Formats: sequence, structure tokens, C-alpha cells
Amino acid sequence: MNFRKVTALGATALSLLLAGGAFAQDTIKVGVLHSLSGTMAISETTLKDTVLMLIDEQNKKGGVLGKQLEAVVVDPASDWPLFAEKARELLTVQDVAVIFGCWTSVSRKSVLPVIEELNGLLFYPVQYEGEESSKNVFYTGAAPNQQAIPATDYFLDELGVEKFALLGTDYVYPRTTNNILEAYLKDKGIAEEDIFVNYTPFGHSDWSKIVADVVALGADGKKVGVISTINGDANIGFYKELAAAGISADDIPVVAFSVGEEELSGLDTSNLVGHLAAWNYFQSAESPENEEFIKTWHAFTGDDSRVTNDPMEATYIGFNMWVQAVEAAGTTDVDPVTEAMIGQTYPNLTGSTAEMLPNHHLTKPVLIGEIQADGQFDIISETEPVPGDAWTDYLPESAVLEADWAELKCGMYNTETKTCVQTKSNY
Repeated sequence: MNFRKVTALGATALSLLLAGGAFAQDTIKVGVLHSLSGTMAISETTLKDTVLMLIDEQNKKGGVLGKQLEAVVVDPASDWPLFAEKARELLTVQDVAVIFGCWTSVSRKSVLPVIEELNGLLFYPVQYEGEESSKNVFYTGAAPNQQAIPATDYFLDELGVEKFALLGTDYVYPRTTNNILEAYLKDKGIAEEDIFVNYTPFGHSDWSKIVADVVALGADGKKVGVISTINGDANIGFYKELAAAGISADDIPVVAFSVGEEELSGLDTSNLVGHLAAWNYFQSAESPENEEFIKTWHAFTGDDSRVTNDPMEATYIGFNMWVQAVEAAGTTDVDPVTEAMIGQTYPNLTGSTAEMLPNHHLTKPVLIGEIQADGQFDIISETEPVPGDAWTDYLPESAVLEADWAELKCGMYNTETKTCVQTKSNY
């Protein structure tokens, strides 16, 4: 082979390499940080699929800023420190523009220092305990005033519950939520001895003693209700034990904050009919937007039996608001996109409109659903959209705090001292 041919081949190879590099640079990378294995895979795998569907749909519309979106999927495997490692990999090695991910609060709090250090952007799509507002996070799931408090009010006002069993998985979301609920219940006149609190590890399976303790709580004839912040596959054993003990929703109603259509799809729900869940969306919601969303989901998955759920809707709203903010900012750079996010509106799937507030939380309607035999929910209570509170009014140290990234540029502004607090023990 002569020199000219070698040179020509080399030039061709170089041009192909450069073309490949240009193509790679012509996509916008989107990080997907959800557990695809371990105890939380039962809930999180669906959210990975949701982001992939949303990216696919957006690419069909021409992408964003004239570029196609490219998903970068990692599996933190229900391992909380691994979430931080994978987030760092997404931001530094993969150079993603945004991350959609996390389910548990412990995984989010593991990721938070990395996101803030590297000035990344995280959309967190699951109901949580509040008590947080980061410049680098948009919280598209419910705060306690959009789920836990209204559900407790429903127990008190509609069902006449007089004693409360607060059952949760042993990590930050259930513990903080139950601290808020204990304070709220006492404020409502419920005696301390009428509140039973219990925590179990992730993946807990032996529920016989705990269910027996809940039953014993009502030995004096007072109406008992269970508020469940049990997470992941531990729910399967809990509901099975309730059924085995012959407990119906009429006897001891359960309202869950982490059980939706996806979790129920793996259960025999015949004995769970009448138990409740509090969310901001159910698949059974009637609206043109929801009908189209379900149709798109079934087409994407190729499976008409795949259900939709609340964190999917939160992902859908966050993703579409991010697209709007990027287009408004004219860039995927985090700071201008973060500024453009505040005030974004987008139709939710229940028929009203979601708005992103200066505290990086959404307005969301509150829905109470009753479990049906087919694993779906009959919506028995629904409110107008409620603004999400980053800091609860029911814990004294939080009641004086305000989050405002538009005017105050602060996630923890003390309204008494008029100063921006930089740290907090559970932040």
C-alpha cells in the first residue's frame, strides 16, 4: 500500500472519528438514577421506564434546542452510598445535563452533597418528609402538607379514628413524617398513649407481632387506624399478614403513602379492598391528559397490563417543566435553567395545572383512593391544587423557616432572625 493510500485512509478514519464525536456532542445527556435491583426495584424500575418513554416522546417532537436527548441509565441497586457514587459518575464522567432519580429520602440525601458540590440538577419525583429545599433539586412529589396531613385529617374527620398506629420503614422519611404527624395529632387532641409508633428495616417480612400489637391497641373499643410509611417490598408481607389476621378495612383502616398501583400489581388485593392510599394522582383519574398518558405508556411498554402511578406523574410533570425551562433559558446550563424553572406550569394528569413554586416544590391536588379488587383505586376525596411546604408548620424549629429561591435566594430563611441558615442537622 503506497503512502498516498495510507494517508487517505487515515484521513477517512479521522473524519469518521470526528463525525462520531460531533454526533455525541449533538445529544443532550439525561441521567436516570433509579434502583433496578435490590429492595426498591419493585418501585423504581417503573420510573426508569417512564423517563425513557418521556425521552422517546420528546425526541419524536424534535428533541430540545434542536438536539436529541440521550438517556444514561445507571443502577444504584438500592445501596444508598452507591447513589452518591453513581450521581458523581453521571455528572463528571457522563456529563449529563440533568438527573431524574432517587426514591427513598436516604438515597436523595446521599446524592444531595454531590449534586450541590458539582452544581448538578436533580428532579426528585416521590412524596417525602419535607424539611429540605436545595437550589439544585426540584421536588415534584408531595410534601407532608400535600399527603400525610390531609390523610390524617381524613381519618379524623371522615372515619372517626381515635387511635393511630404509625408504621414505617426505619429511615429518614418515615421518622420525620411521623414526628410531624405525632405533633399534629397531639395538636388535634389525640393523647400520646393513643399513638403507637413502630419502625422496621427495609425488606422486613415477619409482621405477625406488629399486626398483633396494632390489634391490641383497639382492645378498649376505640377506633384504630394505621398510617403506613412502609416502603418497598416490605409492604407485601404487611398486607398479607393483615389478611391472614382477618383484619378488614372496616376493622382497622390503613392509609399508605408508599403503596400505589405498581406495588399492588404484585399482590392478591381481594382482602385489601377498602384500605386507602393518599397520593396526588391515581391511574383511575378521569381526564383527557391521563387517557393519553396511559395510552402512550401501554404503547411504549407493549403491555396493556402495565399500570401507572403517582411518582410516574411527578416524573412526567418534572420532565416537561425541565424541557420548557431549557427552551426558555436557551441552554441546558444549570443556573439559568434553575431560574427559568420557577413559575413553570404544566397540566397534571388529574385535570388541573401544576406550578413550580419559588421553594422548588409544586402545587398538587390531594387525592384519597380506596383499593379495589382489581388493584386500582376509587378516588373518594380530591382537593384543588395545594402549594407544597418545604418546612412544616408543626415542628417549632421548622415553623420559622421559609424557602424562596426567587427573591431570598435561600432554602432555609429564618423569618425571625431575617437570616439565611446554611446548615441544619438533618439537612
